[in-house]
Formats: sequence, structure tokens, C-alpha cells
Amino acid sequence: MQPELREQIEFALDTIRPYLEADGGNVRIVELTDDMVLKLELLGSCGSCPMSTMTLKAGVEEAIKRAIPEITRVEAVNLTVA
Repeated sequence: MQPELREQIEFALDTIRPYLEADGGNVRIVELTDDMVLKLELLGSCGSCPMSTMTLKAGVEEAIKRAIPEITRVEAVNLTVA
């Protein structure tokens, strides 16, 4: 992943991190695939929260795609389905 792209992603994630951290969670970049799918690891309480799917789609993915429209999808690599 290009350093400037990683920086853009981290900047976008930083806009929503305070909300995740308020609930005891966070996210970490795992990889950006060749077809522009961003894979994230949900950390802390985000990994097991039943609302994680909604948080990922409505919060994280929205912030990422708004900042970097080239990213087609955001996926969690460790999402536990409740």
C-alpha cells in the first residue's frame, strides 16, 4: 500500500476513532487489496459488539469512502456475528 494512501485512510479513521474509543473499541488497517477492498481488524469491544456490522458499514465505511472514493468496500477480518 502506498504510504500516502495509508495516511489518507488513517486520517479518515481518525475522524471516527473517538466514537469507537468511547465504547472501548478501535480499528487497525490489515490490508488494501488490489481491487481496493480495505480490510480492517476491529479491536477491543468492537470485535464482539452486536452492533459492529452497522458501525462498520454506517460509520467506518462511510468515512473511508467519503475520504477515498477509490475504495470500493470495507470489510472486517475478525467480525464475530452475534
